[in-house]
Amino acid sequence: MEYTFTTDNFDTEVLGSDIPVLVDFYADWCGPCKMMGPVIDQIANEYEGKVKVGKLNVDNDPEIAQRYRVMSIPTFLFVKGGEAIGTSIGAVDKATLEGKIKEMIG
Repeated sequence: MEYTFTTDNFDTEVLGSDIPVLVDFYADWCGPCKMMGPVIDQIANEYEGKVKVGKLNVDNDPEIAQRYRVMSIPTFLFVKGGEAIGTSIGAVDKATLEGKIKEMIG
């Protein structure tokens, strides 16, 4: 299951999550973001129950993007225990994201 993160639910759904979270900062007009869509969907399905995976539209919720200094998209933010523990910037392969996820879930 893939979540939609917003300014209204970010603190509860991401920072307050009892499992690690992968946040995909994206925009509808972003080509590389669209390319990453299927990869994020696969990860959401494969890690359901272990990692919360969701998207945050930087055009709709710029406050959160600014909080984490997101300068280019897609940016993937890895959060564990309410703390940002890493990022990945740009379109990357699934193995790169999975490697960071495996570090989070130990």
